Amino acid sequence: MRFSLASIFPALAAAAVMAAPLSAHAEDVSERRAITVTASGEVAAVPDQARISSGVTTEAETAAEALTANSAAMKKVIAGLKEAGIAPEDIQTSSFRVEPRYTRPRDGEAPRIDGYRVVNQVQVLARDLDRLGEVLDKLVSLGATDMGGLSFEVSEAETIRDEARKQAVANALRRAKLFAEAAGAEVGEVLRISEGGFEGPSPVPMARMMKAEAVPIERGTETLSASVTITWALK
Repeated sequence: MRFSLASIFPALAAAAVMAAPLSAHAEDVSERRAITVTASGEVAAVPDQARISSGVTTEAETAAEALTANSAAMKKVIAGLKEAGIAPEDIQTSSFRVEPRYTRPRDGEAPRIDGYRVVNQVQVLARDLDRLGEVLDKLVSLGATDMGGLSFEVSEAETIRDEARKQAVANALRRAKLFAEAAGAEVGEVLRISEGGFEGPSPVPMARMMKAEAVPIERGTETLSASVTITWALK
């Protein structure tokens, strides 16, 4: 008596029959003609706020003395900023550290601790750029010893960047059509879209813009960019 594979394992046989067209379909998709283009778009916007990095550094023979002096000086700076119109939620501690201060060793000698240094820094969001110079002057007059940097921002950057995104898609489509036509094909349906990253404005060192008598500020413009990578099917 003979038995066939289908009579013993009918489900297995059916699966084997169905596997062939599925495999062929997967192969067709993987070999589908397509074109992938990466493009970018840019829009210019006028900044309407700025972030200031500032703080106080104090030194003393003991950590406790340095901390006490630093706390007193920092309280004065923060209180003065609030009096100048900076909202409490726009003042945020960005760095705080206590570290030993070492002597410069002579030949054959090991460095030794001769004091301590306390650093307390805050990031201040200035929403009124017309008063930005005043705020910077205020920081110096209040006793801030560290002026780390200044970066301009556009508060509605995400919304404004949408125009750059539209430009990026339009540029990508234009180039895709150009390449497809040169290759004797046509652009078909969109298969995949992914957005690339973008860079924000770089902080400007304070030393480049501060003068003894005043702080001149020019807000200029910020370039908001976006990039996309799009894959189209080719017809």
